Amino acid sequence: MQAETRINTSADLPRSPSAHLHEHRDGDAEHAHFNVQRSQSVLAWSLVLTLGFAVVEVITGFMSNSLALISDAGHMVTDAAALGLALLAQLIAKRPPSARHSFGFGRAEALAAFVNSLVLLLLVGWIVFEAVQRFSKPEQVQGGTVFIVAAIGLLINVALAYMLSRGDSNMNTRAALVNVIGDLLGSVAALIAGAVIYYTGWMQIDPLLSIFVALLILKSTIDVLRESYHFLMGGVPEQIDYLNVGADLGQIDGVCSVHDLHVWDMSPGHPALIGHVEITDLAHWPTILQAIKAMLLEKHGIDHITLQAEVTHDA
Repeated sequence: MQAETRINTSADLPRSPSAHLHEHRDGDAEHAHFNVQRSQSVLAWSLVLTLGFAVVEVITGFMSNSLALISDAGHMVTDAAALGLALLAQLIAKRPPSARHSFGFGRAEALAAFVNSLVLLLLVGWIVFEAVQRFSKPEQVQGGTVFIVAAIGLLINVALAYMLSRGDSNMNTRAALVNVIGDLLGSVAALIAGAVIYYTGWMQIDPLLSIFVALLILKSTIDVLRESYHFLMGGVPEQIDYLNVGADLGQIDGVCSVHDLHVWDMSPGHPALIGHVEITDLAHWPTILQAIKAMLLEKHGIDHITLQAEVTHDA
């Protein structure tokens, strides 16, 4: 049975006293409020590689006095924290609902993405500020050291980006991927800066490329920040047209009107709907409800539905 499959998903987890209240049975939504199958191995390996090389870049960045390398090192340290937060969020999201958290912990991933984005905004601001200072007062940079370390960093970031792009696709891993792509661009900028400084001695290339990379990171960061903020605020999912949902509900045979309608994501990619439906005869409600559920799933991808039927006063 479909309901038995969902309940067995949490069979290996401790059952809380409220477990029976969270169960989904025949005809209920597929969403189980937690995800025990999501793998953390990709994020774990990414964290190890990022943190290890971040230490190398921090040391060589200050030794070579390169802003491009220091900014990339700072970004990788931030990435390590972001990946650690993303990993922790996925572990938290695996926890089943409880008596105090009836919706489960799926929002932890969006919260991690939001926090990561805020940290990236601070990092972008610091890079731009430091770069402006270096335009007026260029500092000596060891181009050869920068080039070698940046080349190694580029290879590591390409590997990390590949690993994350092949893993689970969700808001949390996308935020982590944005961080890594920013790192990859930082490595490219440091690589170019190192080569230019080594062969030409033009020191301004270091802060110039740093600003360029910071602006590229800024765009992706704002996109993730906007998406995670919208989710955390309980906004209507991007792929769902709220007005069309209301209009389609009103077109169901037997429905007179709809009010107090709310649509949101319980966890990223799992929309839910609640509302009040006015009908003329409560005896017809089971048939009307089945028609509503079929329409919402087929046209809008919503299967987690809670509706209250009311007899219209205009009947």
